[in-house]
Amino acid sequence: MAEKQYVIFKLGREEYGIDIMNVREITEFKETTKIPNAPNFIEGVINLRGNVIPVINLKKRFKLDETNIANNSRIIIVTMDAKQIGFIVDDASQVMTLNEDEIENPPEIITGIDRKYIVGIGKMDEKIIILLDLVAVFSDEEKNQIVKMDT
Repeated sequence: MAEKQYVIFKLGREEYGIDIMNVREITEFKETTKIPNAPNFIEGVINLRGNVIPVINLKKRFKLDETNIANNSRIIIVTMDAKQIGFIVDDASQVMTLNEDEIENPPEIITGIDRKYIVGIGKMDEKIIILLDLVAVFSDEEKNQIVKMDT
């Protein structure tokens, strides 16, 4: 039975997971430099060891109610189209290993987050983890805007 590892993070009270193979690193939240005329879910850019990295506020992108950035917020750095992108999350708590039989397909009726981002629902003990594909969060036009930000 195949196993996969997921980085587990929080947005508000909910826990989400992304495939660990897509995660480059997790860093503490850093103040961003705002980009004029950028979509509202783009928090800005940061300089991480000489690399300019666009930073996305996932709460804004998912249109969640509370979009404040907390003191313990983290930035998860992933690679999208060979570019590094940061995602602000409330907390990145652990790495979890799930077997195929612990992952269900997303239900037909999903509210809050567009279903195309959701690759599955992980179940471990009494926990429910929404498994996401962060690259699918963006339209092709939005991806182009984001990857051009570091040039």
